[in-house]
Amino acid sequence: MIKSMTGYGKGQAQGEGLALSVEIKSVNHRYGDVTIKAPRTMMALETEIKKGVSEKLKRGKIDVFITQEINGNGVMVPTLNRPLAAAYVALFEDMRTEFPVDGGIPLSLLVSQKEVVTLKEGDLPQESLKACLDSALSQALQALEGMRVREGEATLRDMEARLEVMEKLLGAVEGRAPQVAAEWQGKLKERLARLAGDVAVDEQRVAQEIAVFADRCDISEELVRFRSHLSQFRGLFRSDEPVGRQMDFLVQELNREVNTMGSKSNDAELTRQVVAIKAELEKVREQVQNVE
Repeated sequence: MIKSMTGYGKGQAQGEGLALSVEIKSVNHRYGDVTIKAPRTMMALETEIKKGVSEKLKRGKIDVFITQEINGNGVMVPTLNRPLAAAYVALFEDMRTEFPVDGGIPLSLLVSQKEVVTLKEGDLPQESLKACLDSALSQALQALEGMRVREGEATLRDMEARLEVMEKLLGAVEGRAPQVAAEWQGKLKERLARLAGDVAVDEQRVAQEIAVFADRCDISEELVRFRSHLSQFRGLFRSDEPVGRQMDFLVQELNREVNTMGSKSNDAELTRQVVAIKAELEKVREQVQNVE
């Protein structure tokens, strides 16, 4: 079963005093690259989160977004903004010195200033935080995995169809290739026959030229290797491990063999078949770029 590197998943969980949401987005990438964007309270858990994601997703550019909210049972703690409070005190003291105002600075006046005292979330129990995170992350990974599998199945069907087309084209090449040398030999003998009255023909030299041409346009080895690579490529469809890199390598080898066939072809029909194979192979290569 092959999997796509593209997908999206979301998970949510609630615990003691908090609610967590985890979203994971992945796109194709040559290697595995995990980026975590999480609240400050989870900085200590980022390494563990990245490790857990990397164990599930081997390849792709993977972004993990974690948002945290305080639910109805959460604890809000009043917090003093000390630098701001000190600045207000200094200001009030300057005003009392400059203007004829008696009395001290009432605490109520200081507290009433904007953002001197604010409510912030209190420290949450690590056990509850981790339990919520594990649950939401597991849900997100499962949803992402489902999407990657579904897209991988569609990719597999497309590649299987293209491999079948290539095999049919390859059959046509195999059928045509032996005829090329034979036809060239016939044409050569016809030309020599027309010149026979004026030119002495060296039969041994003619035989050598025919042998050299036949050897130069022989693509039997390329055909064997191409079929072998196709068989290996199909075998990867049944693998439970990530196979994207192996597929990428085999596509390069298939491309190498078909290019050699094209360079050896001295026949318009053979060239047309080779070009058609290369077109299908390029479409397979594009699909492979998104396989995990």
